Amino acid sequence: MGPPRPTTLAGLTLAAAVKDRARTLGFDRAAIGAATSPPHAAAFDAWLAAGHAGTMGYLARGRADRLEPARLLPGAASVIAVALSYKPAADDPAWRGVAAYARGRDYHDVMRERLTELAVFVGEAAGSETKTRVAVDTSAVLERDLAARAGLGWIGKNTNLLAPDLGSLFFIGIVLTTAPLAFDDALPDRCGTCTACLDACPTRAFVGPYVLDARRCISYLTIEHRGDVDEALRGEVGEWLFGCDVCQDVCPWNTKASSTREAAFVPHAPLESPATLLAMTPEAFRARFRGSAMSRAKRGGLLRNAALVLGTRRDRDAVPALTRALDDVEPAVRAAARWALDRIGSRA
Repeated sequence: MGPPRPTTLAGLTLAAAVKDRARTLGFDRAAIGAATSPPHAAAFDAWLAAGHAGTMGYLARGRADRLEPARLLPGAASVIAVALSYKPAADDPAWRGVAAYARGRDYHDVMRERLTELAVFVGEAAGSETKTRVAVDTSAVLERDLAARAGLGWIGKNTNLLAPDLGSLFFIGIVLTTAPLAFDDALPDRCGTCTACLDACPTRAFVGPYVLDARRCISYLTIEHRGDVDEALRGEVGEWLFGCDVCQDVCPWNTKASSTREAAFVPHAPLESPATLLAMTPEAFRARFRGSAMSRAKRGGLLRNAALVLGTRRDRDAVPALTRALDDVEPAVRAAARWALDRIGSRA
């Protein structure tokens, strides 16, 4: 049996008010569920045990908190899950190598500001004894699982949360609260027999439906992974400078989704070419990507990725920039530049 569902008039009325406030704050969708152990706790443990997290050791270190929301907020009764779309309105050639979510302002800042306002509203509406805690993806919660149980969407075969009107190109925000709110129903899995996302993955990162081996995922390799990229996978990174959207781009649900209404997620200037990025000093990198999610890769990661892209292109015009990168302070940048030059040389 699942957790008890608050059904009092007060709980129903407050839930409706919370969702209305979420929409007023600009969120595209809101749903409410139980603040108990996520339904995929056992699957998460198995995923960690299989080594699929790669070098993301923080996931295992925060395991206990992720599997029990009450450890983050004692007395937590309800989870308010919200979605904010980031789907671009149009294709921008200058940003094609960057995952759509990272092209504008850092979503952590945008989401946290509004989640905090929503949490304040919950506290004021539910009473002075009410406690709340805000979480984006930097907190130790399995936000995708909690959001799925709340009915924000269903977990697709590409392991992303999908919603009928939003596809998967949206951010998830969580407000944990001690307030007993009325819960929504979970949505059924509507992926059906479609395997477009699994078939399209350039690095074959999916062990099977609903299971991703991060160690082969381009998003992991270009953002989370530090140091050299496995030589067998370097050429598979393709044109991706930061992240990857392939398994989302081919998803039929994303073709039906509306574009974001959030101006903060629209890029305000073209992105520099990989060769230009390759020459960035640490100071220039910090100045250029301050306030951007792209800072997550750090200078060494982004310049490494730029060299891999140039090598994949076999761009002979990039030889001077790659040659200079052979003296970079970062070993991974030097290794990627050497690989790129070898690729270009083999073409010549």
